[in-house]
Amino acid sequence: MEIIHVSAECYPVAKAGGLGDVVGALPKYQNELGHIAKVVMPMYKTKFLINNEWDVVHKGRTNIGDYWFDYTIIKERTNKLGFDLYLVDINGLLDREKVYGYDDDTERFTAFQVAVVDWISVWAHHPDIIHVHDHHTGFIPFIIKYCYKYQHLQGIRTVLTIHNAQYQGTMDWEKSYLLPPWDSWKWGMLDWQNNINPLASAIKCAWKVTTVSKSYLEEMRQSANGLEALFEYEKGKCSGILNGIDVDVWDPSTDTYIENHYNVETVAEGKEQSKKLLCERFNLDIEKPLIVFIGRLVGEKGADILPAAIADSFYYIGRRMNFLILGSGFPEVEAQLNGLQRLSQGDYSVFIGYNEALSHLMYAGADFLLMPSRVEPCGLNQMYSMRYGTIPMVRRTGGLKDTVVDYGEKDGYGIVYNWAAVGDITQGIWRAVQLYENKDRVQEVREQMMKIDFSWQQSVKQYIALYESILPREEALKTDEPETGESEADEPAEEKSI
Repeated sequence: MEIIHVSAECYPVAKAGGLGDVVGALPKYQNELGHIAKVVMPMYKTKFLINNEWDVVHKGRTNIGDYWFDYTIIKERTNKLGFDLYLVDINGLLDREKVYGYDDDTERFTAFQVAVVDWISVWAHHPDIIHVHDHHTGFIPFIIKYCYKYQHLQGIRTVLTIHNAQYQGTMDWEKSYLLPPWDSWKWGMLDWQNNINPLASAIKCAWKVTTVSKSYLEEMRQSANGLEALFEYEKGKCSGILNGIDVDVWDPSTDTYIENHYNVETVAEGKEQSKKLLCERFNLDIEKPLIVFIGRLVGEKGADILPAAIADSFYYIGRRMNFLILGSGFPEVEAQLNGLQRLSQGDYSVFIGYNEALSHLMYAGADFLLMPSRVEPCGLNQMYSMRYGTIPMVRRTGGLKDTVVDYGEKDGYGIVYNWAAVGDITQGIWRAVQLYENKDRVQEVREQMMKIDFSWQQSVKQYIALYESILPREEALKTDEPETGESEADEPAEEKSI
């Protein structure tokens, strides 16, 4: 079957969080099963855009309200990501350096979605599945079903994956003019709590809805930033499919970001060498356990309570561990974490910003990864850490609950606590210090974690089964045989190279 993923992010093109990692991996593994999976995303001004070669495959013109714009679809020439990658260029709207954070993000992503549907509407064939990700692409199921110009696309099955329901893209009804002319009798398919809500609309209009872990789906029915009743009502078409990780990228035996490669047999030596590099770089004591935090410094990650938890740990436990923080986010949290630097006794450091290479080295060299998340739909960091033999210290929520078992339980391998609170985090840190002193147990846990299969293989099969469940029977039967070759794309006979 042919699957079109539409997303605001895709690693390594542009990434702000876990959404980019998922969209950068899932299509590749779907293609490996014999399907044709492609990605369509905005054309931002990124290094990936500049450093690669592109072909123009389509030019079109459409509008959001009174604003008419030209758009261009370009395709990455070499298929270097393992799937066809298409970027939508809208001059002045999408061609910016950042993914999010602009005052006109509503207009930017609405125009992007309208352009995507407008392009697909002139294809000589229809894809089997359009798979949209989060609220930035949430209007697409509605546009296909209820916008007059595109109703010939109604037969295309749509699937929504919710990576984080806290962000919904809500906008006032006065901006309804941004959508192509639509059946006003269907206003309820856009509305939630007297506003237009793209995420709620996608939940209502998509054929199937998935979240990125089973536990997160259950949590949505009690805590979904105002969408709880909708999740309860639509639960029949919702399912939780745990994300995987790209094991080709996240592999300590081949990782291009680290100097000292290792596997499950050589984990102790390999991690010691990477830890030494980290400790030398950040003036830390290599004899102490190294506890790291990698991620956004925002409330949903529990980052706002990190400064107090670290200070309390030093006070109540003593200077028996190192802390290293990598991330950026709320300015006040950044300031508090920077403020702790002057109190370091060779046991604390912080790097404010985004650094992909450093994050890989930290996974390789750390002893423990701290994730005190208030909200964690799936979480990838804990899977990365276990792949590298780094013991996760996580709050029991969402995907963390589904992937980490406390080492005090049968066959356990992590440190788990119940609340995103200073006391719970400090207790977890104390347990980490105690565990670290038992070198044999640490080695057992490391080897056990590194053998866990967090690859995309099982998750991809679940997605394919989900797609097949909504295809017309004759189309679903065709998917029993692997497809080969490229589908006939609606591309001009003469492509322009750029």
